[in-house]
Amino acid sequence: MKTTENKLNVKVTLLLSFGFFASSIAWSMYNSFVPQILEKYLAHTTLIGLIMVIDNVFGVIFQPLFGTLSDKTRTRFGKRMPYIFIGIPVCAAAFALIPYMDSLFSLMAVLIIFTFVMSAWRSPVVALMPDLTPGPLRSQANGIVNLMGGLGGVFAFLLGGILFNIWFERTGNGFPLPFMMSSAMMLLALFVLVFFVREPRSAYEPAAEEKTKEVKIKLTKDELKSLLLILFGIFFWFTGYNAVETFFTLYATNTLSMSPGDASITLAIFSLTFLAFAVPAGFIGARMGRRKAILIGLTGLIVLFLPMAFIANVLLVRICLFLGGFAWAMVNVNSLPMVVKLSGETKIGTYIGYYYFFSFSSQIISPVLFGFLRDVAGHYMILFLYASIAFVLALAALVFVRHGEDKPQATTAVEVLNELGDD
Repeated sequence: MKTTENKLNVKVTLLLSFGFFASSIAWSMYNSFVPQILEKYLAHTTLIGLIMVIDNVFGVIFQPLFGTLSDKTRTRFGKRMPYIFIGIPVCAAAFALIPYMDSLFSLMAVLIIFTFVMSAWRSPVVALMPDLTPGPLRSQANGIVNLMGGLGGVFAFLLGGILFNIWFERTGNGFPLPFMMSSAMMLLALFVLVFFVREPRSAYEPAAEEKTKEVKIKLTKDELKSLLLILFGIFFWFTGYNAVETFFTLYATNTLSMSPGDASITLAIFSLTFLAFAVPAGFIGARMGRRKAILIGLTGLIVLFLPMAFIANVLLVRICLFLGGFAWAMVNVNSLPMVVKLSGETKIGTYIGYYYFFSFSSQIISPVLFGFLRDVAGHYMILFLYASIAFVLALAALVFVRHGEDKPQATTAVEVLNELGDD
């Protein structure tokens, strides 16, 4: 089921992308609406930020662990699938319960269960893409994966906002319907993975694990330097992105006088343009170089987000978010393949764990740090200044990266569309 060295198997990539689709729906909805639910129990933004980093603490601790465990797992179901089979149903059930909790204690119990189990299957499900895709084609494949992730964001923000408004008008509590919709979509993604995705043969053969032990992978000094710089770049750009994703609804309701539903729909603009540009961003990264594509994307984010720190205008915010989705696609689509390129074929789950260690570490620090700065400033206008500074630091790290590229391949965006038409 693995793609050939010079042609991307679009059908396989789309099917395995449903795992990332489920994960994206869950986290987008979580970050959009859980702060609103917590605001009913907590008066200080800093405390809300502290609770919102629990998932990131679990991610830092458990995602590298389960990524490494999945590298070593061999069962009749594969090496990644056992974690997915168990994790998604548990998360879907817990997620549906979140808006029904009637105390801070019960809400925290469900949130902890949900975030822990999510951390157990995220690295394995993301590892499916590099498992089934040759190195030179991973930027293109990751573009398709992120296309599905963007679609998950659209479901979470756009449809979630619409469902919130509908249910709020009927019951006075708009939260249950969006959460139940998200749980249903997670179960749909599980169905696709179970019945249509098969891991490489080596994932089912215990003997293959012994063979891989003979392969020793050691990075050179320059490769290790590039890896660390990429990881610190990831740390900084997720510092900026997570603050915007987590606090945008509060920024919009407090600064732009939007309803929570309208704020969620506005944030969907960013997800829609990310969705539209995810696949082209992968091909651009493969053609011009992943590092150059990321540098262009970071520069675009800085130019677009900085004005929003000083002008509270709904139209400006929507225009900048619209264009920002394009820039974010250039950054996000091309970063994971750079990390995986340095992993070899036997430690993909481990290096994906490194990727999430740094991205989630930033997300532990960022909500608390921004929440503190917001409390000091007394307003949410500093949100986009904060994000812009983080993107500048990421840009500085990526300037010195020299490894993580693959030779360009023949697959083009036109060929992807033609293959989709054939399917």
